[in-house]
Amino acid sequence: MTPTLRVLEHAHIPELPNPYYGKVRDCYDLPDNRRILITTDRVSAFDRILAAIPFKGQVLTQMARYWFENTADICANHVLEYPDPNVVIGRKLQVLPIEIIVRGYLAGTTSTSILTRYRKGERVMYGHSFHDGLRDNAKLSEAIITPTTKAFDGGHDEPLTADEIVTRGLLTEDQWNTVSTAALALFRRGQEMAAKRGLILVDTKYEFGTDDAGKILLADEIHTPDSSRFWLADGYQDAFERGARPPSLDKDVIRAWVDARCDPYNDPIPEIPAELIETASRTYIDAYQAITGQGFEPDLSGETPLSRIRQNLASYFTPG
Repeated sequence: MTPTLRVLEHAHIPELPNPYYGKVRDCYDLPDNRRILITTDRVSAFDRILAAIPFKGQVLTQMARYWFENTADICANHVLEYPDPNVVIGRKLQVLPIEIIVRGYLAGTTSTSILTRYRKGERVMYGHSFHDGLRDNAKLSEAIITPTTKAFDGGHDEPLTADEIVTRGLLTEDQWNTVSTAALALFRRGQEMAAKRGLILVDTKYEFGTDDAGKILLADEIHTPDSSRFWLADGYQDAFERGARPPSLDKDVIRAWVDARCDPYNDPIPEIPAELIETASRTYIDAYQAITGQGFEPDLSGETPLSRIRQNLASYFTPG
């Protein structure tokens, strides 16, 4: 049974300094080079906000914590502390201007996914060549990186190749070597750990940034249902043979529903039924439990999630 539904649609807190409101996270920059990142329940896809899913923010924060703690030996990350189930205090980073997407399968629904582009006849993408005859959701011979520009303020991500990243000066060659090596190692760790839980880590997005000393750190989140696609291993082969979408543990439950009913990049988003919202909430909770092997305990303290977060962050308020 889904716990009592409580939604954190936003975390606008006037007492906190230097706000930045992203698609999913509401952030505040502290004067000592720390950043408060509050993960709301908003769900985004197709460069738009689609809905708010109860407990999604807590799931994402706690799942990212699980993965950060299990990958710190591969790549240092930005986390300093967790004052609330939805909140991370992290190092303020200069975010690198690219997003690193690692893919292990010919999958996806967005305009930048390799499946979407492959269906349109493209055979050279992101500097990688693909042969004819590949089927939807086929396993690639090896994991590949498909980087894009990092869109800010509602812009669209644009595909890149490794050569373009360096020649355009987006990253130095050393920086590219560092992040690409780390990304592939993180993905291998994620796939190995997911496989032990009966899951397939299909693809994922990583974001990196540099601290004051120029050190590259893993930022944002890692291997969550928002940044990654997970399939159930037991259902994959049957779905693949039938040409069906494999059973998933990610936000495709919302994304696929919207994509089937409109052009999500241009049309108004149809109202998403309450039953689907609750199903999505259950999916996020199931994903947390399936991926981590831990039970999910929703934090129901406080009159609302926002009031609880305000109380837990009161020590960071700017004096009036």
